[in-house]
Amino acid sequence: MKSQIIQSFGEPSVFQYKEISKPELKPGHVLIQVKATSVNPIDTKVRAGAVPAVAPEFPAVLHGDVAGLVSAVGEGVTEFNIGDEVFGCAGGFKGTGGALAEFMLADVDLLAHKPKNLTMEEAAALPLVAITAWEALFNRARLTPGQDILIHAATGGVGHIAIQLAKWRGATVYTTASSQEKLEIGTRLGADVTINYREESVQDYVQKYTDGKGFDVVFDTVGGENLDRSFEAAAVHGTIIAIAARSTHDLSPVHSKGLSLHVTFMLLKILNKDLHKHYGEILKKVARVVEEGKLRPLLDSNIFTFDEVSKAHEYMESGKAIGKIVLKNSW
Repeated sequence: MKSQIIQSFGEPSVFQYKEISKPELKPGHVLIQVKATSVNPIDTKVRAGAVPAVAPEFPAVLHGDVAGLVSAVGEGVTEFNIGDEVFGCAGGFKGTGGALAEFMLADVDLLAHKPKNLTMEEAAALPLVAITAWEALFNRARLTPGQDILIHAATGGVGHIAIQLAKWRGATVYTTASSQEKLEIGTRLGADVTINYREESVQDYVQKYTDGKGFDVVFDTVGGENLDRSFEAAAVHGTIIAIAARSTHDLSPVHSKGLSLHVTFMLLKILNKDLHKHYGEILKKVARVVEEGKLRPLLDSNIFTFDEVSKAHEYMESGKAIGKIVLKNSW
């Protein structure tokens, strides 16, 4: 089958086209005819060699997010049939093949039926970011109706999904962004209040919107110094959720406010087969929210093909994208 592989870690140019063998069907798995995938920051980190512990063996087919058609069904599979449209984050990491190929072997516990009201490209944009946002908001922060939540990065992959899910749950949503265009998108996504973090300090917007008390929940999808700003923005006994915490911080604010700090790293459940089913269950719930019209992915205006994966990774690393970067299979 046709594929894009890497033979070594490096810059986006390391991708190369190669004909490889189609994966062999296994019990509990399906073979997916891949229609689309999307780029996540973890995909660029795997390609660059920044996280070798989670990288597949060379020659490696990368990308976890997939949308496509079931083309073969393994022994013991009852939930999916040939021809079903599915989506999931199902490979591209240690011990698995990825979505940058004509076919992808996937554990059915990591999949769900594609929402009927989404295209393949839209569905491929959802799995990793939707699972991350759901896990963070509902399983870790236990967000409840009526709470105030500050979500950083309104148009980021996880941020734009978190805004919609938090509104669906009944929270009052505040979000940050760096430009008027992104603030307007945040409003369209459902945020009650948008904040230009380049024009307002944390102290300013905490005073302006919470009378200095801080937010019940703060979701930091950025990391680095922004995690410190998240500590500052949280209310006493508030909750912080982080998805990028490989950094060193002064935890004095966490202590002085009695904060709860939760870190979500969604790959843990993909790398641990015993936990796969949990992610498939989340995707089923996500699909229902999508079909209710309460959740939709934000796609960047630039759509790439699999043969343009190097360009897609360069674009991701440029920081210019607004929403998710999607690739469609034109083979």
